[in-house]
Amino acid sequence: MSVNDRLKSLGITLPPVAVPAAAYVPFVRSGNLVFISGHIARRDGKPWVGQLGRDMDTATGKQAARAIAIDLMGTLQAAVGDLDKVTRIVKVMSLVNSTPDFTEQHLVTNGCSELLAEAFGDKGAHARSAFGVAQIPLGACVEIELIAEVA
Repeated sequence: MSVNDRLKSLGITLPPVAVPAAAYVPFVRSGNLVFISGHIARRDGKPWVGQLGRDMDTATGKQAARAIAIDLMGTLQAAVGDLDKVTRIVKVMSLVNSTPDFTEQHLVTNGCSELLAEAFGDKGAHARSAFGVAQIPLGACVEIELIAEVA
């Protein structure tokens, strides 16, 4: 089953590439690798603002990370033209806006990782880092970047 068929079965339509909010590009391709710039969580077209451990729980943060995965795949599709050209999701790095005592950044990031595995199957299994940070641009609760290998 193609990646697009899997996404369709999940009821997911990929968005267009978002316009960068600062001095960077949405993606860079170098050889067979595509580096996707960090995407912040958005809800209803606006930054999904919040801090895990203060005004947002792990389950809500996981939903935000899942929303980011959809945006990341939209950018990846724009970068390569067809998600079936992706041979591997190589790495995901997640920054979670969280209080000093919040320790479930890895569980928040699962929202992204689990959707990538659903969409790409075995090709979606990836290396990953998840960090707690004091703040993310625009007050967003989560920011995630991605590296993919393509044919």
